[in-house]
Amino acid sequence: MRMSLKINGQAIETEISPISRLSGFLRDILGLTGVKEGCCEGECGACTVLLDSQPVNSCLMLAFQAAGREITTIEGLCRSGINDLQRAFLEMGAVQCGYCTPGMLLAAEGLLRANPNPGEAEIRHALAGNICRCTGFETIVQAVATEAAARQGAGR
Repeated sequence: MRMSLKINGQAIETEISPISRLSGFLRDILGLTGVKEGCCEGECGACTVLLDSQPVNSCLMLAFQAAGREITTIEGLCRSGINDLQRAFLEMGAVQCGYCTPGMLLAAEGLLRANPNPGEAEIRHALAGNICRCTGFETIVQAVATEAAARQGAGR
């Protein structure tokens, strides 16, 4: 089937199998390897992307469901190098093996776009669908809170 959508700011017109998952389309067809497939059941969050600025598990969506919509992957979030949210993750030690990091960053970015001043409980809730086996989450929560405060201070 033919579909058009916007990925990381670029309009794309493509043919897609009606049974292709969005995660496979992004990773295997478009080469956006920041999209990870961990569980393929929507449990781990490694495949998180922003769909019209909202975090979604791309393993649970068929690619055609994104027709006419805008998708942001980790590659689109950091088009011009390391962004401030990534820098906060690095500075707070919220990155270890890195497998969950793209999904965590996109879930955090989705939260900060929807709620620029989240409390700790809201941050934890927004990240609850993402599993990290390395960091214990404390540094990740601190990194998101640090970036939220920086955005508030900078008026972003």
